[in-house]
Amino acid sequence: MKEVEIYTDGACRGNPGPGGWGAILVYNGQEKELSGGDPLTTNNRMELLAAISALEALKEPCAVTLTSDSKYLVDGVSLGWLDGWRARGWKKVKNPELWQRLDELLHRHRVSFVWVRGHDGHPYNERCDRLATAAADALIPAAAQTAGKTADKHGTEEERA
Repeated sequence: MKEVEIYTDGACRGNPGPGGWGAILVYNGQEKELSGGDPLTTNNRMELLAAISALEALKEPCAVTLTSDSKYLVDGVSLGWLDGWRARGWKKVKNPELWQRLDELLHRHRVSFVWVRGHDGHPYNERCDRLATAAADALIPAAAQTAGKTADKHGTEEERA
C-alpha cells in the first residue's frame, strides 16, 4: 500500500462567505497542489472539502497521514464523533453530506490524522493556507454577484447609480 502525506487547510472570507480550500499531496518526494472554493460557504465546510478532495484525488487505496489545523476535522474523526453521527443516522450534525463523503473515503484509505496549530510556521500548513485564501479571494467578485447588489445605509449600488 502506497504511503501518502496530505496537508490541508480551509479559509473563508466571512463565515458564511466566499471560501477556499487547499491541499498538498506528497508521495515519493513528489508534490501535487490542489485547491478550490465556493462563493458562499463556511470555514468548516472548506476544511472538510480540503480533506475530501485530497483523498478523492488518490487513484488507489493508500496509507495516508493527513495533517490539518482544523480541530473540527481532526477531532471529528479521531475522537469518534463521526462514528457516533453515523450510528445516529447523521442526525443533528452540521454538514452531514460532507461527513458522509469523508466517511466513505476513510473506508477506502487507511488514514491517520495529525493536528497542527495554524499560522505557527508549519511549512505545508502555511502553503495550504495560501492556496485556500487565494481560492477564496478569487471568488469575492463572484460572491458579490451571487448575493446580488451590495447595500449600505444609502441603498444598493444600483439604486445609488
